[in-house]
Amino acid sequence: MRWSNFRKMAVSLPLALLAASALVGINEAGYDRSHDAVSALSRTYTTRAALDRLMQNMLDAETGLRGYLLTGDERYLEPYEKAASTINSNLDELRAIFTASSLEDQEDFTQLSRQISRKMSELDLSLRLRRQDNDDAWKFVLSTDVGKENMDAIRSLAGKLTERSTDRTNHSTQEILHSLMLSRIGIATMAAIGLLAFYMYLRQASALQTFNQREQETLERERDRLEQLVRERTASLTELANHLQQVREDERGHLARELHDELGALLTAAKLDVARLKSKVDSQAPEIAERLKHLTDTLNSGIALKRRIIEDLRPSSLFNLGLTASLEILGREFAERSNVEVDLNLEAVELPESVQLTIYRMVQESLTNIGKYANAEKVLVAVHNYPTHVAVQIRDNGSGFDTGKANPSAHGLMGMRHRVEAAGGRLTVTSEPGEGTLVSAVLPHVH
Repeated sequence: MRWSNFRKMAVSLPLALLAASALVGINEAGYDRSHDAVSALSRTYTTRAALDRLMQNMLDAETGLRGYLLTGDERYLEPYEKAASTINSNLDELRAIFTASSLEDQEDFTQLSRQISRKMSELDLSLRLRRQDNDDAWKFVLSTDVGKENMDAIRSLAGKLTERSTDRTNHSTQEILHSLMLSRIGIATMAAIGLLAFYMYLRQASALQTFNQREQETLERERDRLEQLVRERTASLTELANHLQQVREDERGHLARELHDELGALLTAAKLDVARLKSKVDSQAPEIAERLKHLTDTLNSGIALKRRIIEDLRPSSLFNLGLTASLEILGREFAERSNVEVDLNLEAVELPESVQLTIYRMVQESLTNIGKYANAEKVLVAVHNYPTHVAVQIRDNGSGFDTGKANPSAHGLMGMRHRVEAAGGRLTVTSEPGEGTLVSAVLPHVH
C-alpha cells in the first residue's frame, strides 16, 4: 500500500512540476507581449488625448478672438488667453511623445508646430490691430483665407498623427488578442496535465484524510477539555475575587464600627475633659486659652477625620438615606475638598444594597482619580434609570489620557470593572489627551 502510494507520488509530482513550469513560462511570455502591447496602447491613448487637447485649445483661441474682434467685448478674450497660454505646454507634451516615435510622425509634428506658430502669430496680430483701433487692418486679416488655410493644415496634420496612432492602437489590440489566444491554448493544455497529476495525488491523499480526521478529532477533544478547564478555573477565580471583595467590605464595615465605637468614644471623652478643664482653669490667661482652643480645634478635626474615614470605609448615608442622597453628599464633600465644580443629575433607582454599593464605590473611586490625576475644573455625575438597566456616568473636563497606553492592570480600574461585572454590568472608559475622561457603566435591573 505504502509502496503504491509512493509510486503514484513519484509520477504525479514530476507531472505537477512540469505543468506548473510550463504554465509559468506561457504566462510570462504572454505577460511580456501583453505588457508591450498595453504600453503601446497607453502611448497611443496619451498621444490622441494630447492632440485632442491641442486642437480644442486652438479652436477655443480662434473662437474667443473672433468673438472679441466682432464685439469688442473683453470677456471673449478669456478663453483665447487661457488657450494661448496652454498651447505651448500641449506642444511640449507632444514633442516629448514624438521624440521616441517614428520619423514620419516627427516630420508631421514639426510641420504641425510651424502651422500652429503661424496661426497663433496671425491671431496675435489681429488682436494687436483691434486694440490699436486699426479696424481696416484687422478686418482685412480676418477676411483673408490665410487663417482658414492654417487651420485646415493643422487639422490635416493632426488627423494624420491621430490616424497613425489609431493604427498602432489596432495593432496593439491584435497583439493582446493573439497573446490571450496563445495563453488560452497553453493554459488549457497545462490544465489537463495538472488535472491528471491532481487526480493521481488525490488518490494518494485520500489515505491521509482519514488519519488527519482522527488527529483533528483528538485535537478537538483536547481543546474542549482545556476550554472546560479554563472555564472552571475562571469561574473559581471569579468566585474567589467576589469572596475577597465581600471580605474587604466586611473588613471595612468592622473597621468602621471599631473606629466609631472605640476611637469615637475616646475622642468624645477627650473633648469632654477639655470642656471640664476650661471651667476649672483660669481661661483669662492668654497662653492657657490659646492652648485650650488649639486642643479643642484638634479634637474637632480628629472627630471630623474619624467621620470621613468611617464614611469612606462604610458609607452610612448609603444605607440610611439611599443611593441618591449618599451620592449628593459624596459629590458635595468632594467639591469642598478639591475645589472642583460637581454637577449632579441623579434619578431615583431601586436596586439591591450590593448593587447600590457597587455604584457608590464606582463614583467614589472615579472622584478620587479625578482629584489625583485629572486637573479638572468641572465634573458631571449622572445616574439614569431605564426600564431594563441603570446607566451611571462620571465625566470630567480634565487632562485625559491615552486609553491605549493605560496600564490595564491598574488596581483602581480593575476594582471598578470587577465590581460592575460581578453585578452583571459592563464598564467602559473613554478618554483622549486634553479631552477629559468618561467612565460609564450599565447595570441591569435585578428582578
